[in-house]
Amino acid sequence: ATMKRWDGARRVLEGAKGAFPASRTLAMAALYLDSESGAGGDLNARFREFSALSDPGVDLCEIRYRLRQSEPEAAAAIAQRHVGRPEARAFWPYLSICWRLTGDARALWLDGDPLYVATVDSGMSASELAALAAFLRGLHRMKAPYPEQSVRGGTQTDRQLLFHHDRRIQDLRARMTAAVRRHAAALPAMDSAHPLLSQRRDVVHFSGSWSVRLQDAGFHAPHTHVLGWLSSALYVSLPPDMGPAPAGHLSLGAPPPELGLPLAPCRRIDPKPGSLALFPSTMWHSTEPFSSGERLTVAFDIALERP
Repeated sequence: ATMKRWDGARRVLEGAKGAFPASRTLAMAALYLDSESGAGGDLNARFREFSALSDPGVDLCEIRYRLRQSEPEAAAAIAQRHVGRPEARAFWPYLSICWRLTGDARALWLDGDPLYVATVDSGMSASELAALAAFLRGLHRMKAPYPEQSVRGGTQTDRQLLFHHDRRIQDLRARMTAAVRRHAAALPAMDSAHPLLSQRRDVVHFSGSWSVRLQDAGFHAPHTHVLGWLSSALYVSLPPDMGPAPAGHLSLGAPPPELGLPLAPCRRIDPKPGSLALFPSTMWHSTEPFSSGERLTVAFDIALERP
């Protein structure tokens, strides 16, 4: 199902249901499959069977279904049941979509006005970027990304990149830490109800770090990082010509295309070698396809730190 091979997923599910016909878990899985594949028709009655559970997985599925049905108010009502709970960060990205679709002012409160987004110069010279690029290419040993990743037409390193002992990576880590501290210090005042502004700003812990190498029309599908506080993209090496804009740009706020929603990105960032983009981890982000060449980046998430 992650790879949208619906027929294969349905065959596996039917086999499991034959062995466990009374399983509610398999009934939920069948509902997800029918909703995401678009093969289920009217699913209202089936969603009502599980509404009392307030199950995060089922509710996320129904939110996506409601958005496809042009029912953003209903989708928002479901999402708001989870605000204040441990799983809330999975629902904030959908609340942003719902509030933007309905013209709700809370969209500006959530995403920022202006956006809680920054682009900063890393201060790395051309020779430092070239040395870092050479090292990173040696880490890209995979032939294809894992199915659950957002990478299309490229590879993503595994393991924690910024914990590598190589001096180039440790220098990079120090630069990124300083950049995050400066960005965090410039954010608005604390807001205990806000997924970004409710967090401490005096501690910088990396919860994940990796490199992405996209090639020849590669891109990132829209996604979020719900376990992070701040997310990022440092541009290490770029093709000399990515094609007409917005080819190769970082798109922020554009919802997943399979939802079929009339929402443009809130902002597009034209990448430059050595520049660092910082944005809330709960904000939808993606990369536009580009014509040819190599687009090499480093990305990381900053961990949540409650006051």
